Amino acid sequence: MNLKIIGVLVLILSLQSCGYYSFTGADTGNAENFQVNFFENTAQLIEPGIDRDFTLALQVLIQNQTKLSLTNSNADLIYEGEITRYYVAPMTATADSQAAQNRLTIAVNVRFYNTLDPEKDFEQNFSFYFDFPANEQLTGATKDEAIGEVFLRITQDIFNASLTNW
Repeated sequence: MNLKIIGVLVLILSLQSCGYYSFTGADTGNAENFQVNFFENTAQLIEPGIDRDFTLALQVLIQNQTKLSLTNSNADLIYEGEITRYYVAPMTATADSQAAQNRLTIAVNVRFYNTLDPEKDFEQNFSFYFDFPANEQLTGATKDEAIGEVFLRITQDIFNASLTNW
């Protein structure tokens, strides 16, 4: 009987301790909420809607990987910035000097403010790319896949830079 009680206590204590551990490695400290201000698209080539899509992608990632609440003002953690680059360039050539692949590159400048621990504030550029066959246009499903992949990588890099100690 005592062995069962000890087993149950060990199980309860081990499950309770999981509340303090984050599988993402996020260290939110004493922060309770965050805000993501609108990331304006200031790139030379304007792709309509990516500013809104990026802002939402960053909000969703932080909500999914932390217990922080999203707020519109006076947050403990604040993300802001702008999309600074959006361009497509040929990457590899075929034997007859035609492009075999094109690359979409997106860059975002981010300012992060931790109002509870200003030593963790930073401003940093993040960028990533997506390669696609030159015979495909960057429209429809190809564009959606490219932008989705780039945003996934950039938002994860922003998350890691601001909330993990890796």
